[in-house]
Amino acid sequence: MTTSAGLPAVRESLHLALLADPAGSSAITELAEAAVEHYALNYSKHPPHILFTEVRTARGLLTEALTAHSVDEAVAAESRRSIGWLSALLGNLAFHLDDLTGARAHLTAAHTYGARAGDARLTAWVWGAQSMVARAAGNFARALADAEQGLAHAPIGLARAQLHAWAQAPVLAEQGRAEDVEAALASAATELEADAVGQAPGRFGFDAAEYSLHKAEAHLALGQCAQAAGQAQASMADTVSGTPGWAAATLVLALAEAASHSADAAQRALDVLEQVPAAKLRSTARARLARLDRALAATSTTAASDLHERLRSLPPAINDQGTAASA
Repeated sequence: MTTSAGLPAVRESLHLALLADPAGSSAITELAEAAVEHYALNYSKHPPHILFTEVRTARGLLTEALTAHSVDEAVAAESRRSIGWLSALLGNLAFHLDDLTGARAHLTAAHTYGARAGDARLTAWVWGAQSMVARAAGNFARALADAEQGLAHAPIGLARAQLHAWAQAPVLAEQGRAEDVEAALASAATELEADAVGQAPGRFGFDAAEYSLHKAEAHLALGQCAQAAGQAQASMADTVSGTPGWAAATLVLALAEAASHSADAAQRALDVLEQVPAAKLRSTARARLARLDRALAATSTTAASDLHERLRSLPPAINDQGTAASA
C-alpha cells in the first residue's frame, strides 16, 4: 500500500529523471507510464486535493520537457499519451472536488491528447467521464450523447462494459427509461463475459464492486428501492470498509432504505462519517449524505437527528487549492 511519503516520491523520481535527461528518453516514458499507473491504482487511498496537486505537478514536468526541448518523436508521442492520462485523472479528481467546470476542462485536454495518440481506451474513458460530469450538472441530453460517443470508441470487453454501466445506464435511469436501462446493463454483462479477465483495478479499471454500484444507482433513480438495496449490498461485499467505494455503496443502500428503514439508513450514514475522514469524503459522498438528510427530515428517530447534527458540523470540503471550499 502506498503511503503519504510514497506519493510525492513518485513525482520526485520523475523530476530527477528529467533533470538527468531533460529531452526525455524511453526510460522517461516508462517512468511516466509507471506514474500514471501508480496514481490510478492508488487513487482512493489519498484525499482528492492532495492527489490533484501531485498529478498536476507530474503533468507539468512532462509538459515542460515536451515544450522546452527538441524531443525524439517516438518519445514525444508516448509523453503526449501520458499527459492525456494524467489530464484524465485531473478531470476525475476535479469532479470529486466538486469542480465541474474544471473537470470539463481537464477532460477536454485528455480527449485531445488521447485522440492525437490514437489511444481508443483513453478517449472512450474520457467520454464516459464527460458523461458523468454532464449528468451531475443535470444535462441529461449531453450526458447520453457523451455516453454514446464513448461506446462508439470503446474497445470490446471491459471498456465497453464500463461505458454501458457507468455512463449509459445511469443517465437512462435519470430519464426514467427502465427498459433501456435493463438493455444497457445486459450489454454490460455480455461485454464482461466476453472479456478474458473480466475486471481491472484502479481508477481506469472496472470491477464487480463498481458494476454493482452502478446497477444500484440506476435502480434507485428508477425508484426500484428493493433492487437498489440488493445491488448496493453486493457492492459493499466486494469492497473494504472505510474506502470511498464502500462509502458510496453504503450511502446508496441508505438512500434505498430511507423510506422503509429510516433508522437503519441514518445509522449507515453515521458509520460512513465515523470511518471516512472528512478530508477524504468525495463530493459525491457529500451529495449523497445531503440527499439522505433531506429524505430523513420528516422522521423522528434518534439516528436521523444525530445524522443531521453531524452534517451541520461537518468540516467543509477541501478544494483543489488545498483550502476549505466556501460553505
